[in-house]
Amino acid sequence: MNVPSAWPLLLALGGAAAASALAVAWDRPPTPVRDDPGAALARVRRPALDHGAFFAAPLEDGPAVTRACLRCHPDAAREVMATGHWTWGAHEVALPGADGPRPFGKRNSINNFCISIAANWPRCTSCHAGYGWRDGTFFDHAGPEQVDCLVCHDRSGQYEKDPAGAGLPAPGVDLLAAARSVGRPTRSNCGACHFAGGGGDAVKHGDLDGTLHHPPERVDVHMGRHDLSCVDCHRTAAHRIAGQIMPPAGVASSGGSGAGHPAAIGRVACTDCHAARPHGHARLDAHLDAVACETCHVPAVALDAPTKTSWDWSQAGADPAQVAARDPEVAADPHLYAKAKGRFTYAQALRPEYRWYDGTARRMLPGEPVDLARTVEVAVPRGDVGDPAARITPFKVHRGKQPADAEHRWLLTPKTFGPGGYWTDFDWDRALRLGAEASGLAYSGRFVWVETEMAWPLHHMVQRRERALGCAECHGPDGRMPWEALGYPADPAEAGGRRRLGLLRAAAGSVAGGGDAADAGAGGRR
Repeated sequence: MNVPSAWPLLLALGGAAAASALAVAWDRPPTPVRDDPGAALARVRRPALDHGAFFAAPLEDGPAVTRACLRCHPDAAREVMATGHWTWGAHEVALPGADGPRPFGKRNSINNFCISIAANWPRCTSCHAGYGWRDGTFFDHAGPEQVDCLVCHDRSGQYEKDPAGAGLPAPGVDLLAAARSVGRPTRSNCGACHFAGGGGDAVKHGDLDGTLHHPPERVDVHMGRHDLSCVDCHRTAAHRIAGQIMPPAGVASSGGSGAGHPAAIGRVACTDCHAARPHGHARLDAHLDAVACETCHVPAVALDAPTKTSWDWSQAGADPAQVAARDPEVAADPHLYAKAKGRFTYAQALRPEYRWYDGTARRMLPGEPVDLARTVEVAVPRGDVGDPAARITPFKVHRGKQPADAEHRWLLTPKTFGPGGYWTDFDWDRALRLGAEASGLAYSGRFVWVETEMAWPLHHMVQRRERALGCAECHGPDGRMPWEALGYPADPAEAGGRRRLGLLRAAAGSVAGGGDAADAGAGGRR
C-alpha cells in the first residue's frame, strides 16, 4: 500500500483538520521491521539428486515407471494415496443420506464450470495423480503402481498425460527420459493441471494460468523476480502438499505430519515466510486486522491471459454460425461460444470482487435442495463484518447457468464426455439420465436452468509494494471497495472501523475487537 497517495484523499474527505488528526496516527514511530522471508525459504529448498544413472532399460508404461521408483522409495506411493491429490476427497463432511461423514472433494462435488467428474471420468481424471481412473470403480482395485510419479517429478519437459486417457501418459512420451529427469517439482509440473483447471488455460482461477510457467516480475513478484516454485510455499510432508482452497466449514484439514509444519494444518499463509506485521509502519500494519495481504498486493488478475467469468450451458447445442449471426460479440470473437459448451464471457486485467473470508466456505453438497428461483451459491466464502477471524479478501467470482432437477430441486450432473454424452449426441435429457446413473443422484426427467455462483480466493499474481493498491484506490469517492455491501455504514475512513462502530462479535476466549485500524483514524478490523 502506498501511504503518500492518501494525502489528497484526506484533504478531500475532511480538509486540513482531518488530515492533521490522522497524521497523529501516521506519524507514530514505525513498528520494527522483522520481515525476512528469505530466511524461511532457505530452510525449504534442497538440492535434487541426479537420477539419470538409476534408469537404463526402456519403460513400457506409467506403472512400470512407478514400480521402478518404489524400489528405492517403498513408502512413497502409499503416502500419495493418503492425500487429496489421489483421493480427490480431502474433507470429511456429512453428505445427504449418508451414514456418518464421507470424503468430499473433486471426486463427488459439483461446480459451475464442467459441473462434475461423475460419468466423465476419462476426461476429468487426465489431471489425476494416477493412472487408469476410467469409472467409479477405480478405488476398488487401484494399487501403488497406479500412482503417477512423473506428473509431479518429471523435469524432461516432454511428459504429459493423454487429455482423454484417464490419466495415462500421452502417446509418444519418452518414459525413460522422463524417469531419468526426475527432481523437485517445478511450476510447470503443478501448472499442467492447476493452470488449466476448468477445461483450459486461465479458465478457472484467474490468478493461475500459463504465464506463470516463466512469468515476468510484473505478473508475479514471487515467481518472476525470485523464481519461487509452487512447493516453496505449498510445502510438503509425506507427499501431503499444504494448501486448501475454500474448504468447507467444520471439517478436518487434509492433514500432514510434524507439529507446526504448514502441511500439518493444511493451509498456506503469507506469514509462513513474512512477519505478521511486515511493513515497518504502524498505519499499514493496522490494516492487517481487517484486510488480507492479497487485497492490496493482488490488485488485478488475468494480467495477460483472459479468464472465464461466466459459462451459460443453456445456450449449448446451436450452430455457431447461427449464434454469431444474432450475437455481435460472438461474431467478433468466436471464443465466446462453443456448440458443446454454450456461451462464455472472459475478462483480462480483472479487478477482484471483495468479500469477508474466515478461511472456510459454504460449499454446495450433492443432493442439497436449492431455491430454483434464486442464484445458487455453489461455493462462497464464510465470514462477515462482525467475525473477528474474517478479513476482506479478493475473489474471482464465476457465474454460471446449469441444469437442476425441476422436481427434486437439486443441481444435476450431466454426462458430457464419451458415448451418449452431450458433447456427442447434444441430447440434454439423455446426458442427464446417464449422469444420474453415474452419480447416484436421482433425475426426475424434468430439468430447468438455474443461475449459479462460485467464488475463488486470489493468492497469486502478487505485486511489489510499488504496484500494490494505494489508499485512494480503496477509500474515497473513487475507491473500489463496496463498503456498504461489506457491512459498513460508510467508508471506514470517515465512519470508523468495525470495532469503533460496535460491529464485532466477541471471539472465543477474547474481548471483542482487539486492535482496530479505524481507532487510529481509518481502516477496519479483520
